[in-house]
Amino acid sequence: MRQRSERPPRSAPARVFGVLGEVLVTIAVVMALFLVYRIWWTNLEAERRSVSTAAAIRDKWSRADTAGNAESGTKAPGMGFLHVPALGSGEIAIVEGTDPERLNEGVAGYYTAPVRAAMPWEREGNFSLAAHRDGHGARFHNLDKVEPGDHVVVETQTDWYVYTVFATLPKTAETNVGVIDPVPKGSGRYTGSQYITLTTCTPVFTSDYRLVVWGELTRVDPVTADRTPPPELSG
Repeated sequence: MRQRSERPPRSAPARVFGVLGEVLVTIAVVMALFLVYRIWWTNLEAERRSVSTAAAIRDKWSRADTAGNAESGTKAPGMGFLHVPALGSGEIAIVEGTDPERLNEGVAGYYTAPVRAAMPWEREGNFSLAAHRDGHGARFHNLDKVEPGDHVVVETQTDWYVYTVFATLPKTAETNVGVIDPVPKGSGRYTGSQYITLTTCTPVFTSDYRLVVWGELTRVDPVTADRTPPPELSG
């Protein structure tokens, strides 16, 4: 009977590379699971919470008395909805605050610091908003697709505020808070008006820089009984 030959023992370098390979495979699996959690699971959670927020806003509007006005929408659970056709993400509930936990609800939040956003119905100022670029609903995932000439619409209880995008800033430091000033720095505008600013992280899957989109109010359409949207949203 032939004896089975024994495999020669692996050299020390071979053993090291073998262990290293196993470690790298483990790291790759962990990273893949993390991405699944960050993108898929957090999106599911954000979608559930954003649907609840949107329903609460519209329920509040439906129960408002005839004396209600747009300003009444600034209280919790939110003040209205953001519509940006170029984003392709449908309506986005707007709430107060931009801390990560708030934005994790799959919403857009208006700034309260370091500069407080001016509401759309105020005569002058900058209605500045932030939302996530990836995960947690990723409401501004396609913000880089928004270009000058595109429209941004804010829906409140009583009015549609129609803005036209006039400038974008593809990348700036997160410390550049001037982009949300009442007259936004770097936008090319130097006098007061009714502006809107949309901000998010860039590049995708990082928070190294900020991407900025600026628009200016074009007109205000009163909300009709059937809430027919302005033509900018009917395309």
